[in-house]
Amino acid sequence: MAEDVWEGWAVVGFVLRRIVAGLAAIVLVAEAAVLVLVHFVLGRTTHNQSMSIAGMDPNVMSMATYAMGAGIGAFLLLCAVLLAVAAVRDRAPGGFARIVLVTAAVTHGLLGALAVGLVGWGAFAVMMLILCLLVLTLMLYAARDEGEAAAGGAPDVQDTPPAPLGELKPTNP
Repeated sequence: MAEDVWEGWAVVGFVLRRIVAGLAAIVLVAEAAVLVLVHFVLGRTTHNQSMSIAGMDPNVMSMATYAMGAGIGAFLLLCAVLLAVAAVRDRAPGGFARIVLVTAAVTHGLLGALAVGLVGWGAFAVMMLILCLLVLTLMLYAARDEGEAAAGGAPDVQDTPPAPLGELKPTNP
């Protein structure tokens, strides 16, 4: 009876992991499109108005705005691809992918904190939703990996004993 319940939860976890990762990928693609559009509009406005800050060249400012929009869009699309691959394969993101996704989560947390003061609570809510999707995806796959390790699906890691201290003696008793 207990095994049937565990198998039921495993199926729910399987579906939930894939849905959350896929939803996060879709949301990041939409965010990338919106941010690229916003940066394009800002770059065009800077170019057309011939704006400058502290005597900077307006062409340099507009090109930097375009480049920043392209960079942000490419980063978010990379995150979306990594999440989509995790959803399709139903495997935890690897080392590089996990670093990229954690970086995206931290960035969304910081942008959410800035957005609440600069833009308002709506932007904060959107940033926190994306942050929650990223963290939930990472946590659901981490929980799966721990479950596999406990069930014997992954090799156990053995700690090595510390090296002898030799002549070094601790200073505190």
